[in-house]
Amino acid sequence: MNINGHELAVEISGSGPAVLMVHGLGGTSNFYQVQADALQDNHTVIRVDSAGAGRSELAADISIESHADDLAAVLGELDCGPADVVGHSMGTLVVRSFASRHPDLVRSVVLLGAVDVPAEAARQAQRDRAALLRDQGTAAVAPGVVANALSAQTRESKPEVAAFVRELIMRQDPEGYARNCEALANATEPGALPADLPLLLITGDEDKVGPPTASQRLAEARENASVVILPGVGHWTALEAATEVTEQLVAHL
Repeated sequence: MNINGHELAVEISGSGPAVLMVHGLGGTSNFYQVQADALQDNHTVIRVDSAGAGRSELAADISIESHADDLAAVLGELDCGPADVVGHSMGTLVVRSFASRHPDLVRSVVLLGAVDVPAEAARQAQRDRAALLRDQGTAAVAPGVVANALSAQTRESKPEVAAFVRELIMRQDPEGYARNCEALANATEPGALPADLPLLLITGDEDKVGPPTASQRLAEARENASVVILPGVGHWTALEAATEVTEQLVAHL
């Protein structure tokens, strides 16, 4: 689908109210395969590979805001908004920006492994990762992602999940991945979600990237927000706890 001057890979399945699923850094639409399969009987499930990720082309400029505006354009092309919007990791910043910039297109929000806008040390780490990707490719960063972003329990008891995460990282275009690292490094506070917007936050108790404290801060002072913390789960929530995340999404929707 040509969106804002670049080609984005967009998967659409099912029928019913729209659910828009937004992957995180290093991910693709396949991150949500289990959940999409479960939801498509009652919902139109829309999954987008963000610019520079997965099967989508590079864009001239990649930022949290440009990803958010791409999502709005996708819903506009499909004429199917508003949507319940699900985001993971860096995608939670994209979803928050999307809800702030296009509130009329959002019915509710689910954030998996919600992350804060990075502090300076984390910004530099993303710039360093971008440089490494350009110099040595995805093979140089994949082992670190598997080691640091998955829980020890997942790596031991679900080696197929670790293998899939490695494959997601290895299949990224190095330049696209690098530019998305830089987008995260340059992220600014996306603003508060609309006060009346239903919000569900799901994270793992071993998530070092989007720790429970980040989700709890977003839920504070909101009567319509709930936080679910999954034991023995790291950052790749929808893969590490596929059944639990699916059940939460079904109940929320």
